[in-house]
Amino acid sequence: MSEQASFTLRNRNPDVLTCIANLSNDEVFTPPELANQMLDSLTQAWAEDNNGANLWEDKNIKFLDPCTKSGVFLREITTRLTIGLENKIPNLEDRVEHILSKQVFGIGITKLTSLLARRSVYCSKHADGEHSIAKSLKSRDGKIWYERIEHTWNGTKCMFCGSQKSILDRDLSLENYAYGFIHTNNIKSRLNELFGEEMQFDVIIGNPPYQMKGGAGGTSASSIYQLFVEQAKQLEPKYLSMVIPSRWLAGGRGLDEFRREMLNSNNLKRLIDYPVSKEVFPNVEVKGGICFFLWAGNHNDKCEVTVIRGEESTSSDRILNEFDIFVRDQMAVNILNKVRLKEYVGINTIVSNREPFKMESNFKGFHKHKKTDDISLYRIESGHRVIDFLGKSNIVKNSHLIDKWKVLVPKAGSDGGQKIPDSVLGKPWISAPPSACTGSFLAISTDSKEAAISIQSYYATKFFRFLVSLRKITQDAFSHMYLWVPIQTWDREWDDDALYKKYNLDRDEIEYIESVIRVMSIDSEVNGE
Repeated sequence: MSEQASFTLRNRNPDVLTCIANLSNDEVFTPPELANQMLDSLTQAWAEDNNGANLWEDKNIKFLDPCTKSGVFLREITTRLTIGLENKIPNLEDRVEHILSKQVFGIGITKLTSLLARRSVYCSKHADGEHSIAKSLKSRDGKIWYERIEHTWNGTKCMFCGSQKSILDRDLSLENYAYGFIHTNNIKSRLNELFGEEMQFDVIIGNPPYQMKGGAGGTSASSIYQLFVEQAKQLEPKYLSMVIPSRWLAGGRGLDEFRREMLNSNNLKRLIDYPVSKEVFPNVEVKGGICFFLWAGNHNDKCEVTVIRGEESTSSDRILNEFDIFVRDQMAVNILNKVRLKEYVGINTIVSNREPFKMESNFKGFHKHKKTDDISLYRIESGHRVIDFLGKSNIVKNSHLIDKWKVLVPKAGSDGGQKIPDSVLGKPWISAPPSACTGSFLAISTDSKEAAISIQSYYATKFFRFLVSLRKITQDAFSHMYLWVPIQTWDREWDDDALYKKYNLDRDEIEYIESVIRVMSIDSEVNGE
C-alpha cells in the first residue's frame, strides 16, 4: 500500500480536524471525539440488534453522510472498516479500495466542504488526483458528491428549504446554500443518479446545517436541520444518527410536526442531550443545547435518554411522548406529574401573546414628558427599563388592558439551561394603570394592585420558574411556555414553602428545584402610581 494510504488511515496527534474553524454558527464542524461517540453508539446498537455482530466486519454495509463538511464521519468510518475487515480482505490496498468505492459515500454541502471532505478521506481534494489513495475512482468527486444546484423559487421562497429569493438568488461566484440532499422530491432516484447505481444505505450519519437565513421571512433564520432528518428517513436506512440543536425537544419555529413525529414514532433508540452546547462545540453557542440521536428502523420501544452536563451524566429508559414536548429530566417529570394531579387552569391563559399592544421592542413613537390624557409606556432601552409616555389613541391592540393593573414580564430570559442554577425568566415589573408596554414584555393583567403584587410574588418563586423552564429551552419566553404553571388565588403573597406543601413535593424533589433554579429578588415598589 502507498505511504499516503498508510498515513491517512493511522491515528495522528494532533488531529487536523480538531483545529479547523467553523464556517458559521449554523454550519458547525463535528469534533472527531463526538463523531466517534456517535459511531460507538451505532456499534453497540448494531451488536444488540444482530446477535452480537461487529458492524465493522461487514463488507456489505453502506454508509452515507448526506451533509459532509470536514469529512470526519467518513474518515472515522473508513478507519474502523479498515481494521474490522482485515480478516475478510487481508490485502490492505484491496481493503481500502473496497471501502472507498463500495461502502463510504458522502454529499458535500458546499464546494469548499466537498474538497475538504475528499482530502480527509482520499488524501486528495479530487478522488482521481495524483495523491488519492482511492486508485479505482475515476471521477473527481469519487463517492463524495458535490455540484452547485439552484433553489426552486415558488414566488419569493424556495419550495424545498424556504429560503428567501431576495437573499439567496445570488451570483454564481457566491455560495447559495441550496443543499443537494434536500432539494429534491425523490431522494432515492436522486442518489441513484448521483452515484450511478441502485443505492440502499444501511447507515446514514451526519451533522446537518442548522438554520437557513431568511427562511422565517425577512432576514430571520428558520431551522433547516429537520429537513435533513426527514429526507434521510425517506431512504429507509437501518440506522440514522444526526447531531442537531436540542431546541426541537420543546420548541423552535416550524418544528411542531417534526417533534410530534419524532416523539411518537418509537423509533428513537438513543438520545444523548447536552444542555450546554459548548461542551460539544467549544467555540460555538447553540441556544438550548446540542443533542445527537440514534434512530433505528426496527426499534419500537422506550428510548435510552442520557443528559450530560459537565461531569454529571444521567441515563434512563423513557417514553418520549408522555407530553406534547420532551421533558429532559426524569425528576422533573415526577414533579410535573404531581402538579398535574390537581385540576388547574394554566397561567398562560392570562399571559398576553408577544407584542401585547402591537408595539415592537424598538418602538419610537413616544415622548419623554407627560401630556394631558397620556398613558405610561414601559419599555427597555440599552438594557435599562424606562417609562415614557404616549397618547392613549395610539393603542390599537388590547386597548381594554390599558386600565388594568399589569405584571410585565420580560420576553427574553436566560438561555435555556446553559447555566445552572438558572434564573429562567427576567424580573417582573408592576405597572399601574393607565399604561402599556412595548414588545420587550408580555403582560399579565389583573383588576387590583393587591392581585398584581400576589402574581409578582408567585412569578418570583422557584416553583413557578421551574415549571416554565420545562417548556422554555431557548432565550425567549412566550405565553405557551407558561402552560404548566397553575393559576393560584391572588389574595396572598406566595412563597416556595407554601407551593411545595400544596403540591406534596418530597425532599428530593424540593432539593432538585432548589438546586437548578436561581433565587429571584423582586422590588416592592409599584411603578406609575
